Amino acid sequence: MADPLAPIDILLVEDDPGDVLMTQEALAHHKVHNTLHVVSDGVEAMRFVRNEAPYEDAPRPGLILLDLNLPRKNGQEVLAELKSSENLRTIPVVILTTSEAEEDILRSYQLHANAYVSKPVDFDRFVGAVRQIDDFFLTVVKLPR
Repeated sequence: MADPLAPIDILLVEDDPGDVLMTQEALAHHKVHNTLHVVSDGVEAMRFVRNEAPYEDAPRPGLILLDLNLPRKNGQEVLAELKSSENLRTIPVVILTTSEAEEDILRSYQLHANAYVSKPVDFDRFVGAVRQIDDFFLTVVKLPR
């Protein structure tokens, strides 16, 4: 039986270096050290999950934290591709974005996002939100391995 507290690979799809740094900070203080992989746009995210160059050896993420406002391919386009792929649709996707627009929330759930979290602008609240996501998906939810 797989250890429910075993580290997982998390893919963060985020183009803002400050948000990447805060997410890294939030995940760094946990007793279980998940591996955080970062890509900065939607095209790179799809290459990562499909093991396309330069990510041929990338692990399958156990969780994807996905921003909506991305260059080249936005988060909703990435989400639609992930959830339409039989091989990738089981990867949990949490939308982590600054948008609080009702249409973004509704569209994300229509595309089968597993959760939608608006990024707090305050550092401590942002770190707390990321830690809660990590806690929930690491200790509460049963993820496929």
